[in-house]
Amino acid sequence: MHEALPEISAPLLVTIGAATGLVGALLGLGGGVFLVPLLTLALGVPIRLAIAASLVSVIATASASATVNLSRGLVNVRLGLALEVATSFGGLAGGLAAAALSTRQLFVLFAVTLAAMGVVMAARAGRRNVIADLEVDPGRLGGYLTEGGTTYVYRAKRMPLAMVTSLAAGAVSGLLGLGGGILKVPVLSSFCGIPIRIASATSTFMIGVTATASAFIYWSRGDIAMPLAAAVALGALPGSLIGVRLSDYVQARSLKLVMALVLVLVGLRMAMVQQP
Repeated sequence: MHEALPEISAPLLVTIGAATGLVGALLGLGGGVFLVPLLTLALGVPIRLAIAASLVSVIATASASATVNLSRGLVNVRLGLALEVATSFGGLAGGLAAAALSTRQLFVLFAVTLAAMGVVMAARAGRRNVIADLEVDPGRLGGYLTEGGTTYVYRAKRMPLAMVTSLAAGAVSGLLGLGGGILKVPVLSSFCGIPIRIASATSTFMIGVTATASAFIYWSRGDIAMPLAAAVALGALPGSLIGVRLSDYVQARSLKLVMALVLVLVGLRMAMVQQP
């Protein structure tokens, strides 16, 4: 028997969905990083129902954001498709594993994942994964990025690490409703030579498929509370579109530092929750 869903007004849920969708799209992480803590800590929603609603919201935000990012040339489609196979397998495995973990274990895993990725981002925030010489060959999975009217080259490296991270990201998505961007964006931008904007946009492009694979498992277990999921997704859709547009006005280094701070703070807050 699943825990009861507390009474929460629909306008509040739509507003929360819009806010988390905006910030999630801005950072390329998916709104689940912020949505799950808000629903569980502030509104008392059971974490399994919050994770399930987050996955539905992530599907909505990813679909909207990916369309805009593709039109702007920020999505590295070849890289995304190469990594998506591992991510989808991880998403299915994570969704199945979530049933075996206690509520407390889910909170702790959520907290550790967020805090660890925040530290990684902060430590490597000054790195610029671009090459000014346009004669340099970007390779099969690299590409070009235009920033401030200047075009740069970037090359993908350490692909085995990227593949392993994508597998883990899929598992984290299925377990915690995060969409997987929380792992992929920091690792791709910090260790694999992918500029933060490309990493964020490509991650968003992949997130929808990953979240869909996990959402089916939560649906089969009856963990998706439709009124909750629908209201949050309704707000997340326009919020994510605004977030994608706003990302043009934020410097890459600032984007990394904001992301790192948010991840660490939310992770620490989740770790302090006392759950059986």
